[in-house]
Amino acid sequence: MTRSSLDSGSAVLPRGFCTGAVDLSKTVYLRPLAPYVDGGFDFPAYGLALRLNDTVQRFSLSHEELMNWANEEGEDLTVHVGQLLERIETPVRTFAGLTVTSRPLIMGIVNVTPDSFSDGGDNFDPAHAIAHGQQMLAQGADILDIGGESTRPGSAPVTIEEEIRRVVPVIEGLTHTGAKISIDTRNAAVMEAAIKAGAHIINDVTALEGDGAVEVAAKLGVPVMLMHMQGQPQTMQENPVYDDCVLDIYDYLAERIKVCEAAGIKRANICTDPGVGFGKTLDHNMSVMNQLGLYHGLGCAVLLGASRKSFIAKICGDIPAKERLPGSLSAVLKGAVNGAQIVRVHDVAETKQALDVWVA
Repeated sequence: MTRSSLDSGSAVLPRGFCTGAVDLSKTVYLRPLAPYVDGGFDFPAYGLALRLNDTVQRFSLSHEELMNWANEEGEDLTVHVGQLLERIETPVRTFAGLTVTSRPLIMGIVNVTPDSFSDGGDNFDPAHAIAHGQQMLAQGADILDIGGESTRPGSAPVTIEEEIRRVVPVIEGLTHTGAKISIDTRNAAVMEAAIKAGAHIINDVTALEGDGAVEVAAKLGVPVMLMHMQGQPQTMQENPVYDDCVLDIYDYLAERIKVCEAAGIKRANICTDPGVGFGKTLDHNMSVMNQLGLYHGLGCAVLLGASRKSFIAKICGDIPAKERLPGSLSAVLKGAVNGAQIVRVHDVAETKQALDVWVA
């Protein structure tokens, strides 16, 4: 297992390490150490992570220190660091035809399931789900995320036919609103049926790893959201282990982006989601949220989905899912400070109010 050091601005940066066949994309990582304000980052410092000799070292550097080090190491590292800086310093402004302003876009969750961890059964009836989606739009949702299969820890899969039966009527019932609709599914056939019914975005917890998923998404030509999940919903919380959680997730998402681009999906049409709560312990989740800015180095929009999740109860006590609003809002603001372009939430009105005050 990789050992990880604490951030240390005083540690000595390694020299000469990038000679030879070193894959810099899996060696050098960068994130902003500054809040996201008025649509961009202010850059007093950067967080540099290095995977070297089965260890991870982390440093805090000014822009000058970073570039001096990269230039001394040679052209390859200078180019790599320059690419990361360009992506971080040029935040993604649009996704799926929506403009990202000084706050994240709000994605409202509409679970058409009997067994989702927080709202299972609340909107299982299509009429209720449609009304709930309309209410979320009135409250300020930018995207409605329609899902017909629970992926909570321990959940069982449903048949593709049943999943389609659940989501299509809801999507069709919301198309007249002009809402931007995403389909939350890991099944290619459901993706195709949902887009045909009027959905605009594919949101996949398995990052299009399912049979035919990448091909279908490329054929449909719609934006996609790629989430990281270690394992399967039935077993993902049974002792998840990483070398370095934050960096392992980064590497996984980078590989999935490559697969998507090879299939013809443009990077501008890709959003990444580190998957808080999906095959991760409390410590893993906190590391991801504290270092969320790292994922801007992938050059895609970043989504944070932390609403009502169990890490809140692990921190604050055994609180039922529907009573985790304060913790959920705190997570949203943490995402906003780290430049997340989209936040996926159950409580739209409260989230919009919190973000409006944060922006002001």
